[in-house]
Amino acid sequence: MDRSTLAQRIYAVAMIRGSFRLRSGKVSGEYFDKYLFESQPELLRATAEQMAALTPGNAEAFAGLELGGVPVATVLSQITNLPTVFVRKAAKDYGTTKLVEGGAVAGRRIVVIEDVVTSGGQVIESAHELRKLDAIVSDVLCVIDRESGGIENLQEHGLKLHSLFTASELKALAQT
Repeated sequence: MDRSTLAQRIYAVAMIRGSFRLRSGKVSGEYFDKYLFESQPELLRATAEQMAALTPGNAEAFAGLELGGVPVATVLSQITNLPTVFVRKAAKDYGTTKLVEGGAVAGRRIVVIEDVVTSGGQVIESAHELRKLDAIVSDVLCVIDRESGGIENLQEHGLKLHSLFTASELKALAQT
């Protein structure tokens, strides 16, 4: 599926209108319900295929952020043959009590995977936690950059955002 068609399909399936409070605390009249496109096998695969081209050449593994980054990272892993780990928002208090599941991150170049970035708050928190585990984290891939300060906030923490679409680009492509 080409990029323009993918944008049109994602927009048609996942863009909903109403009043939504975002993680950043801002209120938006539009919301990209990531689960509506991530739950569609054809759209999820096409998204990951397009994102594979954005993967930095020195990447050694992906880190899918709970919950929306996990399906994207998993399919991206299948396409690129790079391993993936899964990052919880908080370490569980039972079993292994791990924050990061699926393998070691120490000394590895980890690319954080998120579905939608608004302010980048969760990405920054997760990158910080990965760095505390001695992961090398400098790049973030996302499906949609809402263009709400995420790029700038991530840069302040030494993170470069690579987005498949910006919100305005997604909207423009969907209307072609």
